[in-house]
Amino acid sequence: MTKKIAVVLFQLGGPDSLEAVQPFLYNLFRDPDIIDFPGAFLARNFLATLISKRRSEPVAEHYKEIGGKSPILELTQRQASALESRLRGSGLEASVFIAMRYWHPMTADVVRNIQQNGFDRIILLPLYPQFSRATTLSSMNEWKRQAGKAGLNTPTQLICCYPNHPLFIQALVENINQTYVRFNGIPQEEIDLLFSAHGVPLVFIEQGDPYQLQIEETVKRVLEHGRWKSPSILCYQSKVGPQKWLEPALTDTIERLARSGRKNLLIVPVAFVTEHIETLHEINIEEREKAKHLGVKQFEMMPALNDHPRFIQCLADLVMARLDSNYDPGSKCMKLWEEKPERPKPVLCPWV
Repeated sequence: MTKKIAVVLFQLGGPDSLEAVQPFLYNLFRDPDIIDFPGAFLARNFLATLISKRRSEPVAEHYKEIGGKSPILELTQRQASALESRLRGSGLEASVFIAMRYWHPMTADVVRNIQQNGFDRIILLPLYPQFSRATTLSSMNEWKRQAGKAGLNTPTQLICCYPNHPLFIQALVENINQTYVRFNGIPQEEIDLLFSAHGVPLVFIEQGDPYQLQIEETVKRVLEHGRWKSPSILCYQSKVGPQKWLEPALTDTIERLARSGRKNLLIVPVAFVTEHIETLHEINIEEREKAKHLGVKQFEMMPALNDHPRFIQCLADLVMARLDSNYDPGSKCMKLWEEKPERPKPVLCPWV
């Protein structure tokens, strides 16, 4: 008998209207995996309310500039549809769902939907190639909370990360090559390749979060396969609050390169597989304007992978491998956090 498989794509989510900006931010800043300090449970809701009110107006202005909402749901739906078609074409009776962490469709709704439709097995697949407590762990913790409340006991497995999956790397290389074409014959030696990943507080890394290690692994593999002649550097973006975050910052790196006379920049969002506010506004509007003001002649951003065929095949391969009971890929990161050692050792879950 063919088993019914539910594949759940974990994604951040984004406001689907300007009115949704403040509640989206509230959900984000009340996440216990984001706001975490001694006694935080007493102040978390108050802080989330305060921060979301203060930030909602300027953030809403940014969303206005990219169309009045986040495109992340529509793009993730395209990814889900393509993945479902690929899995069914391989003979699986699979349905793909989307569980957003901070906006609709929320995890609780997806849990109820799966429960009502009687699936035999659930595969949780984050659209975060590199594991972090701020992304994959947060989504997994929310899944456990909601599944527990609903009494969902369907056998469930997680794919925790895939920073060096060959098809993920190939998809990035192809998108970078397509972006190089826009420089219209400028020698690669004159183009700076800036890989940009969403930053996390440095304390996360000090506590054992493997995110930085896995980001560096992705960049290493991409450079090995791309074999470009451009100078390259890994940067981080989207810092919030006074804490120390991963460095160097993308904005500081652009300023340094521009002031040193470098005129051509190619930005590669290496941790974002779907376009959203951090790519469409923070990089492609804010950083572009700063670079132009500093004298950069050509500023190009590699588009996110979205439903790139190689990336969709990567996701399908991840699911198929996870369904193989004799193969347990990508489990080390989550197990380390589940075992809750005092300071887990950062790990890679190699796919090569």
